Amino acid sequence: MIKVKRKKSESFESLYRRFGRRVQQSGNMLQARKIRFHTGEPSKNKKLTSAVRRLTVTAKREYLMRIGQLVERRRRGRR
Repeated sequence: MIKVKRKKSESFESLYRRFGRRVQQSGNMLQARKIRFHTGEPSKNKKLTSAVRRLTVTAKREYLMRIGQLVERRRRGRR
Protein backbone atom coordinates (compact mmCIF):
# COMPACT_ATOMS: atom_id res chain seq x y z
CA MET A 1 0.00 0.00 0.00
CA ILE A 2 1.41 3.35 -1.03
CA LYS A 3 0.84 6.29 1.27
CA VAL A 4 1.56 9.90 0.38
CA LYS A 5 1.01 12.70 2.86
CA ARG A 6 0.24 16.20 1.72
CA LYS A 7 3.00 18.71 2.37
CA LYS A 8 2.30 22.19 3.69
CA SER A 9 0.85 24.46 1.00
CA GLU A 10 1.00 21.70 -1.63
CA SER A 11 -1.66 21.74 -4.31
CA PHE A 12 -3.81 18.71 -5.01
CA GLU A 13 -2.36 18.40 -8.53
CA SER A 14 1.21 18.12 -7.30
CA LEU A 15 0.15 15.66 -4.60
CA TYR A 16 -1.62 13.58 -7.23
CA ARG A 17 1.45 13.73 -9.52
CA ARG A 18 3.71 12.61 -6.68
CA PHE A 19 1.36 9.74 -5.87
CA GLY A 20 1.35 8.66 -9.52
CA ARG A 21 5.14 8.65 -9.61
CA ARG A 22 5.28 6.54 -6.46
CA VAL A 23 2.87 4.02 -7.97
CA GLN A 24 4.94 3.82 -11.16
CA GLN A 25 8.19 3.34 -9.22
CA SER A 26 6.76 0.64 -6.97
CA GLY A 27 5.80 -1.58 -9.94
CA ASN A 28 2.43 -2.49 -8.42
CA MET A 29 0.50 -1.50 -11.55
CA LEU A 30 2.77 -3.56 -13.78
CA GLN A 31 2.31 -6.59 -11.54
CA ALA A 32 -1.47 -6.09 -11.46
CA ARG A 33 -1.63 -5.96 -15.27
CA LYS A 34 0.43 -9.14 -15.54
CA ILE A 35 -1.97 -10.92 -13.22
CA ARG A 36 -5.09 -9.48 -14.87
CA PHE A 37 -4.25 -10.46 -18.45
CA HIS A 38 -2.50 -13.75 -17.74
CA THR A 39 -4.08 -16.77 -19.36
CA GLY A 40 -2.97 -20.11 -18.07
CA GLU A 41 -2.19 -23.15 -20.17
CA PRO A 42 -5.32 -25.16 -21.00
CA SER A 43 -5.46 -28.65 -19.58
CA LYS A 44 -4.82 -31.70 -21.74
CA ASN A 45 -8.50 -32.67 -21.61
CA LYS A 46 -9.60 -29.20 -22.73
CA LYS A 47 -7.16 -29.26 -25.65
CA LEU A 48 -8.44 -32.65 -26.77
CA THR A 49 -12.11 -31.69 -26.57
CA SER A 50 -11.55 -28.50 -28.58
CA ALA A 51 -9.56 -30.41 -31.21
CA VAL A 52 -12.30 -33.03 -31.56
CA ARG A 53 -14.94 -30.33 -31.82
CA ARG A 54 -12.97 -28.55 -34.54
CA LEU A 55 -12.64 -31.77 -36.52
CA THR A 56 -16.34 -32.59 -36.29
CA VAL A 57 -17.44 -29.08 -37.27
CA THR A 58 -15.13 -28.98 -40.30
CA ALA A 59 -16.21 -32.46 -41.38
CA LYS A 60 -19.87 -31.48 -41.11
CA ARG A 61 -19.25 -28.28 -43.12
CA GLU A 62 -17.44 -30.17 -45.85
CA TYR A 63 -20.22 -32.75 -46.03
CA LEU A 64 -22.94 -30.09 -46.31
CA MET A 65 -20.96 -28.28 -49.03
CA ARG A 66 -20.48 -31.55 -50.93
CA ILE A 67 -24.20 -32.35 -50.98
CA GLY A 68 -25.06 -28.77 -51.89
CA GLN A 69 -26.95 -27.68 -48.78
CA LEU A 70 -24.36 -25.15 -47.66
CA VAL A 71 -23.34 -22.28 -49.87
CA GLU A 72 -20.10 -20.77 -48.70
CA ARG A 73 -20.33 -17.01 -48.31
CA ARG A 74 -17.33 -14.81 -48.89
CA ARG A 75 -16.23 -13.07 -45.75
CA ARG A 76 -15.57 -9.37 -45.89
CA GLY A 77 -12.06 -8.34 -45.02
CA ARG A 78 -11.43 -5.80 -42.31
CA ARG A 79 -9.79 -2.56 -43.25
